[in-house]
Amino acid sequence: MANSRQPNDSADSWQHGGNHGTLASPFPRAVVLVGLMGAGKTAVGRLLAERLLMPFVDADREIETAAGLTINEIFARHGEPFFREREEKVMARLLSGPPQVIAAGGGAFMSAATRERIKAQGISVWLKADIDLLLRRTAKRTHRPLLAGDNPRAVLERLDRDRGPIYATADITVETTDEPADLVAERIAAILEARIAAAQGAQQ
Repeated sequence: MANSRQPNDSADSWQHGGNHGTLASPFPRAVVLVGLMGAGKTAVGRLLAERLLMPFVDADREIETAAGLTINEIFARHGEPFFREREEKVMARLLSGPPQVIAAGGGAFMSAATRERIKAQGISVWLKADIDLLLRRTAKRTHRPLLAGDNPRAVLERLDRDRGPIYATADITVETTDEPADLVAERIAAILEARIAAAQGAQQ
């Protein structure tokens, strides 16, 4: 894929401690993980934040806190357009703060305004996963209103068709499989660290 990046594990400025790599200082821009539900944004995001010495935030949890309702309750009481409006406002607030790793909701990146904010203030990372993997990960979870019907595979396939071309505009694409979340986080961190090294080299 054109916007995919391969990790550069040999960069000298990457420091390893135990099983975790960390930068010498926090990553300077927000890192926003995007992708379909079940792609692993929250699990990977927490581990990535540790490696980048950054705070972590789950945008969906921030929406629930701000509304005083679960996402299911927001959808049931107010509908999806209301949720998307709140989602856009929460993403704007998170991106306006100090740099942090943000696990964005599956539909957040569909907002042109949110994409522009991410482009200006952060780096977007698409966690790309196949439908079978997403189905396995979401099969027993009840907090995803878009999958509440009788045919979650059809829903995920439709979302993949509709959202895939937009996700593909992310700065970085990382294809994920059943590998542990910490390995995915390491791959992303290495890509981001290589970007820092390249930027520093360009300034010299």
